Formats: sequence, structure tokens, C-alpha cells
Amino acid sequence: MDESAGSGRPQPDGTDGRRPDAAEGSGHSETPRPVDTAGAGSGAAGGSTTGADSAEPQPPAQEPRAADEPAPDADRLAKTPQSPQPPETPQSPEGQQTPGAPHDTSGQTPHDTHPEYAHATGGPAHKTPPPGGKKGPGGGLLMGRPFGVPVYVAPSWFLVAALITWVFGGQLDRVLPELGAARYLVSLFFAVAFYASVLIHELAHTVVALRYKLPVRRIQLQFFGGVSEIEKESETPGREFVLAFVGPLLSLVLAGVFYGAMRLVEPGTVPGVLLAGLMISNLIVAVFNLLPGLPLDGGRMLRAVVWKITGKPMSGTIAAAWVGRALAISVLIGLPLLNQSGALGGETQEIGGMDTVTDALLAAILAAIIWTGAGNSLRMARLREHLPELRARALTRRAVPVESATPLSEALRRANDAGARALVVVDADGDPMSVVREAAIVGVPEHRRPWVTVSGLAQDITEGMRISAELAGEELLDTLRATPATEYLVVEASGEIYGVLSATDVERAFVKAMARPT
Repeated sequence: MDESAGSGRPQPDGTDGRRPDAAEGSGHSETPRPVDTAGAGSGAAGGSTTGADSAEPQPPAQEPRAADEPAPDADRLAKTPQSPQPPETPQSPEGQQTPGAPHDTSGQTPHDTHPEYAHATGGPAHKTPPPGGKKGPGGGLLMGRPFGVPVYVAPSWFLVAALITWVFGGQLDRVLPELGAARYLVSLFFAVAFYASVLIHELAHTVVALRYKLPVRRIQLQFFGGVSEIEKESETPGREFVLAFVGPLLSLVLAGVFYGAMRLVEPGTVPGVLLAGLMISNLIVAVFNLLPGLPLDGGRMLRAVVWKITGKPMSGTIAAAWVGRALAISVLIGLPLLNQSGALGGETQEIGGMDTVTDALLAAILAAIIWTGAGNSLRMARLREHLPELRARALTRRAVPVESATPLSEALRRANDAGARALVVVDADGDPMSVVREAAIVGVPEHRRPWVTVSGLAQDITEGMRISAELAGEELLDTLRATPATEYLVVEASGEIYGVLSATDVERAFVKAMARPT
């Protein structure tokens, strides 16, 4: 490839007249290091990746490799010396680089950690969204789609519902002993009604988010409450404050409604006890979520206030997250002490009894949820801060255009000569038709490459696989997530080929950005 050529339509002979690194203004050149295309190695194990959170927020999901398809750890297309340097590519045993070779991402990928804004009741957390359908990883059972947003019930909800049924049933036995075993049916009704109140709390967040044109991925009822997964962040601190405040506000309204209804029924009856329990539980939910620490709604409100004062959303996140961590320590230490002293309305307890152990366990669970949520909020804020660094133009590999009938050995020779790292199959007019999959290249033995054409190793370019070189940050991740593939054709605004973007390069750059301190 003539590296000094000006822009123009790619030619089948391997001269495309463009280079990704030139667009970046590198201003220098080196002799490309050719790659030995004779050997095929193996042994680079693919590192499995799972979501760390969240979550939140979805990388370019790559196509699964066939069971009999060798891992791409040899026959590297030459690396462009002047191109912007993504994180180092793993080396094969022969010391040859393999574009897009599987690697360990330390348990997180852009797909799993795509930013999302989770509002929660009682137990907030960033969650990885289910891929669709009625049941997804961690999604639970699909119960309905109010306002077009799917509502899931996590398996942990059934455990908590059983616990509430048992505890509330014991209280009913003291208040209404005549119910007998029927008290557990009443308790089960209370558990369902309580979580219905939690769902209304989350729907309040959802309605406001949709009003602000913020997409909501799902609502999930789970252990210790519920979570509304909002895919984008509020544009202003005022909207952030309103979005956070509506949940506790509606819980307070529900507490008032149940209190008013309780005054209309006779005390000491089943309706009276149920309404009193729902009134108290919604009041607790409102007060707890108003505590000023992330990831609670009160923490979001505090974040909005600091954001408004400083003009920096990151400053608001840091302040609210550290207040959240202090709150977690306070809950861990203070909740058992308050229960033992009777300050929360109960009887004074002796230290060392079963009630003390239960209080300590409950406090530890709540503290862990708050501490983890605060850490996740910091992590998601760091992610949003580094997202603009993910630029398609900087991560794109230089590509050599070849015709469909070109033998693989000849195509690799041209790539080595041009210092390119990808192959694009073009028609007689130079228009791109498909991208040669690097994993398929290493699956062809060296002695067969002169008789294998590149068309048999290429993936047709769909509309979603043709992306703009100007994409960056969250917009880039959203575009890649919409059409999962291993490679994408990157084009200029004029339609000219800029190069090939590997999903693995994006994933690696994402993890590297996340590892840098804020």
C-alpha cells in the first residue's frame, strides 16, 4: 500500500489511499514490521468476561467461536506503526501478534459495565440488563410492562416474601390470636402489598425518567426492595434532583393514604392491622431512601445539590458516595444499638440474645448494600468520565482492500507489505462487501492458504456493521451493542473506507480506561 497517497477510493490491488493514523495527524512514518504468515500457533486461552455490576452499563458483543475453531493466536496481520496505540495485543508463543486475540478482561467488559443510572428502593444496585425475553441473567420472572417498561421479580424476592410472611405472621399471632394458621395467608398478602408499594415507588422514577426522555431498561423487584434501571444520566442537576425525589415522595403519599384508610376501619381487625403495617413500611421506605448517601435516592439528591453548586457532576458523585460509605458504617454500628436500647419503639433487649444476632445480621446486610452501591456509583462516574476516550478513529485498524477471488496468502502478503492489520473484501468498483474475520484466518493451515480465497473467510457487511469514524464514547458503545459482531467497517462521512474496528480492541481500551484513576 502506498502510505503517502492521498485520499481516494480503495483499489482492489491493495492501495486504498487512506490510513487511519494519517487522519490522526501523526506526522511521522516508520518501516512497517512484516509478519511471518507461514506459521500457525495455538495456546492463547480466551478469557471469559462477566459483568462487574452492572453495569452498568454493554460492549460490542462478539460472535461465539465454534468449538472446533482455533483461537486466533498466530498469523498476525502487521501492526501499523503510526496508528494510535491501543492497549498491547497479546503475543502468541511465536511472538507474533494476533489482532483481536482473546484476553482476560479482569471480569469486566464494556457490554457488562455500560453506564446506567439505577434508582432503587431499599437495596439499590447497578444491574446488567437481560438480553431480552421473559427471563434473562439475573432478570427473574417477567410480570408485565407498565408504560412499556418490563418489570421483573428476582428469585431473591421469594425468599424475602417468605421471611416477611413468617415474621409478620408471628406478630399477627400476638395481635389476632384467633386467626390461627390463617395468619400466614394474611401475612403473605401483606408481603405482596408491600412490594406492590415498592413497585409504585419505582414507577414514579420511571414515569419521570420517560418524561425527561431518559430510556428505562427495566424495573426489578429483588432482595430488600426494587431498582429502576435508567440507561442515561440526567442532563441537569435539577432534573437529577426531581428524578430522585419522586420515589420517596410517592412512598410518603402512600403512607398518608394508608393512614387515612386505617382511620376508617376498626382497630384490632385484619384490615386495620394490614393498613397499619403498610403505612409504617412505606414510611420506613421513604425515610430510608431520603438518607443523604449514594446509592439511595437521598444520595442522588445530595449529588444534584453538589453538582449545582460546583458545576461538576463528578464532584457531586464523590461527595454523595463518601457520605454513603459513612452511612453504611453508621448503619452497621448504630442499628443494633438503637434496637437494643428500644429507641426504635421496641422493648429493651439483652446483649447476646437471638434478637441481637438478628439485628446485627440485618445491619450487616444493609451496610453491605449501601457500601457496595456507593462504590458502584463511583465506578460508574469514573466510567462516564473516561468514555469520551473511546474513539472509533483512534481504535480503528488499517485495512487492505482485496477482491473476493484473492487467495488468502496473497491478501496476507499485501497486508504485511502495507503494514495493515485487517482485510476488507471489495467488488470490482472498490465498494466494500465484507470483512475478513481474523479468527477464520488462523483456522486455515499455512499450506492451504494459496488455494483459499478471502471470500470464504469474510462476513458480509450489514448496515449495522458500517460505522462512522467520528463515533466516540457512549454513542460508540451503543452503536456496537445494537449490532453485535467481531469486526466493523469504519468509514468516513464521504463513505470512503477508513479501516476496520475490532470489538476486542474496544473492549481492551475500555478496561484500560476503567483502570486509570479519576
